[in-house]
Amino acid sequence: MEEGTFESLGYSAGTVDDDYDVRQWDTRQDCEVRQILDRIADKWSLLVIALLDCKSLRFTQLRREIDGVSQRMLSVTLRQLERDGLVSRTVHPVVPPRVDYALTPLGRTLHQTIKSLVTWTEAHQEEIARARAAYDARTDGLTS
Repeated sequence: MEEGTFESLGYSAGTVDDDYDVRQWDTRQDCEVRQILDRIADKWSLLVIALLDCKSLRFTQLRREIDGVSQRMLSVTLRQLERDGLVSRTVHPVVPPRVDYALTPLGRTLHQTIKSLVTWTEAHQEEIARARAAYDARTDGLTS
């Protein structure tokens, strides 16, 4: 073990926020925080939430906009987001049936967080690309 490295993953003494407990992201199956993070960090969920910003969309519109998502995966994603209270589903009594999806007030608060993450990514993408290139140059041949 390197000098200055602690065996405990939860060690955080001397950090800015000593009240923060990294174990809140526990991987146990019954951990609510982890389950919520798994849901909202899923790539399909992020795209659905981003697309529903300030407008409702029909299932077919969402499917058309999300490259690579299967009908089944989009259905599962929407159902899970609805269950979590992030997306509302409105069925219109017409023939053929029309179903619209929209962000709930809770979903809109999450959209702001996602927007911040995207803004951060855009601001740092060149720095990350340089870090990746440097890493790849250092490790080239080591993985062969």
